[in-house]
Amino acid sequence: MNSLVKEIQSHGLGNTIFTDRQLAGILGGSRARRYGLVNRALKSENLVRLKRGIYCLPTSITKTEFLPHPFRVAQAFVPSSYVSFETSLRYHNWIPEAVYTTASVTPNGKSVRYLQDILGYFTYAPLAVNKHSFLNGVSLYKFDQEAAYVARPLRAVMDIVAQRNVDWTGLGYIEDGLRIEDEDFLELTEKDFTELKTVYKHKSVNNFLAQFEKAVIERKKQTNS
Repeated sequence: MNSLVKEIQSHGLGNTIFTDRQLAGILGGSRARRYGLVNRALKSENLVRLKRGIYCLPTSITKTEFLPHPFRVAQAFVPSSYVSFETSLRYHNWIPEAVYTTASVTPNGKSVRYLQDILGYFTYAPLAVNKHSFLNGVSLYKFDQEAAYVARPLRAVMDIVAQRNVDWTGLGYIEDGLRIEDEDFLELTEKDFTELKTVYKHKSVNNFLAQFEKAVIERKKQTNS
């Protein structure tokens, strides 16, 4: 077995995503030596490069079905980002359509996109949000041995509204535009809405949030009557 692989596994990184910095801590020595070891491992397919400076071991080495979950890869590509938009809604089973891009919100001010040969497209969009509330409505979910930040359903919906500058015209956009069933959005609570009231900077987004809450309350009354 490749000596680099042995070192990676002995440090408990066999079924995780790891970086150049972690490899430097494991291997020590000069940058040139590490560069040589990594390149040999890549050429012999004992190492998979997800993106420059970010790696994992192939399943043929780990002897498991391990493949990094795309949500973990998304945050390895852009630290401090979180998965949102339709990607999050599909994860929570709030929309019926399959989603083939892992879409995230980035804390940086620039949209970026990456294509990874195995896991597909990763996109990152900035939003006009308050920094102190950046992770409101976002939770940490576990995927095998690692975890990733993913927007809860209401945050994902409102991120779509913020990104696309959608004005409130009623529940039509929620039910027809996003194809979300009322049995799902009727599960939203006052706490869910309150948590997002300090997030967005634009008045139109906050108005959508307020009107959406009112519409949910009204629909609940109709359902229960």
